[in-house]
Amino acid sequence: MCGVGLEFFSHYDRIRRLFSARVALGLFGCFGSERCAVGATCVVGLQWGDEAKGKIVDILTEKHDIVVRYQGGANAGHTVVFDGKKYKLSLIPSGIFRPNVQCVVAGGVVLNPQNFIQEMDGLIAQGIDCQNLLISTRAHIIMPWHFEEDRLMNRTTSGENIGTTMRGIGPCYRDKVGRSWAIRLGDLYREEFPQRVKMICETKNRLLFGMDPEGGENRLDAEKITADYLLYADRLRPMATDTTAYLLDALDSGKKILCEGAQGALLDIDHGTFPYVTSSNSSGVGVCSGAGLPAKSIEKLVGIIKAYTTRVGGGPFPTEQDNEIGQLIRDEGNEYGTVTRRPRRCGWFDAVAARYTARLSGATCLSVMLLDVLSKLPEIQICTEYELNGERTSHFPAHVDDLRLVKPHYITLPGWLEDITKAQSWDDLPTNAQNYVRKIGEIIGVPVEIVSVGPDRKQTIFVK
Repeated sequence: MCGVGLEFFSHYDRIRRLFSARVALGLFGCFGSERCAVGATCVVGLQWGDEAKGKIVDILTEKHDIVVRYQGGANAGHTVVFDGKKYKLSLIPSGIFRPNVQCVVAGGVVLNPQNFIQEMDGLIAQGIDCQNLLISTRAHIIMPWHFEEDRLMNRTTSGENIGTTMRGIGPCYRDKVGRSWAIRLGDLYREEFPQRVKMICETKNRLLFGMDPEGGENRLDAEKITADYLLYADRLRPMATDTTAYLLDALDSGKKILCEGAQGALLDIDHGTFPYVTSSNSSGVGVCSGAGLPAKSIEKLVGIIKAYTTRVGGGPFPTEQDNEIGQLIRDEGNEYGTVTRRPRRCGWFDAVAARYTARLSGATCLSVMLLDVLSKLPEIQICTEYELNGERTSHFPAHVDDLRLVKPHYITLPGWLEDITKAQSWDDLPTNAQNYVRKIGEIIGVPVEIVSVGPDRKQTIFVK
């Protein structure tokens, strides 16, 4: 019996190791099939944003019926490239390029209606039909006082910048939580809207005067604001609806929903590198609250990661390379903000941070983006552990001050030093590039199912 038991466990161990190897490469994914499982698939960035989520959303859209943008505002920027053209999006879901797919801006988004209309008109001018758009009447509206508050708050704070894009997004979320001065899209269609704007302007004018007496006591013109926003409301009226009810009905009828996140999980207001974060739950934990979907409906969560790490603005960045390597990555990857054009800080891939956000978000698979950017490096490093106060750890610190103190510990892998932008399959990739992707999946413990080797739709490899 003992011999039989040993033989059984020997076979079991071989099977387990084979399964683990396949998991590391994502060989049990669904993206190569005709359709994904019924329910919702979510695309979430696992770093500090700018992970090229828009490309993956655009590709996966054809396998879904609905695409939902569920949080954030116009501070997010997604770029989609196909047929030799580049399209830049801020508020409109990346599924807009598939006219047979319904695009939804859900209640977790804070909406600048002027920006939204300008973005929509720009797409229409490029030949993109925007008839497939719905906007939640629960979405909170960015108002002129939010821009003023953003400007003045940023001016009065000192030290390291927390990364605001000065688009009124943080103040709008602050009013959303405060409730008393919040305005949602649905409020624009109610008779009491002008009176509400007047009341808020009276209060906000006093607050703004206290922050900046030189700006005058009545800088907010309630009548003009009302007139402007009623024009925006009229333009958006055909799209404004209860998207929560729409999405729940869609689930009940068997529709396949794709949820598109903005920013990245390390910028999550509750679980990111606070205070150097955004104003919403940008990790996977924000999907259900932002979109209005039950947790049980989430069938798959795609964690998007760059093959290296970047971030914008202040805050700790353990693997940052403020040197010629960082500059090479910045130049090769065109690492400048889609919306702001700010140069991004660049560094080696941080597997400690990515493993944390993958676990936090419930990632079921990974998509490794911009692998081609590393093709000119003879050696590539991956941070696998931190050292904090003399002790090694694989856990991501909860406090930003501890993150400043960590010393990254790396493993070094050989580079491939050849162009991979024309690779069309896993086997087309050099062995060293394959090994690098394998190692990322192995360390994070989540299967890699997609590899991107360029910005175009066609430069995407499904690992099967």
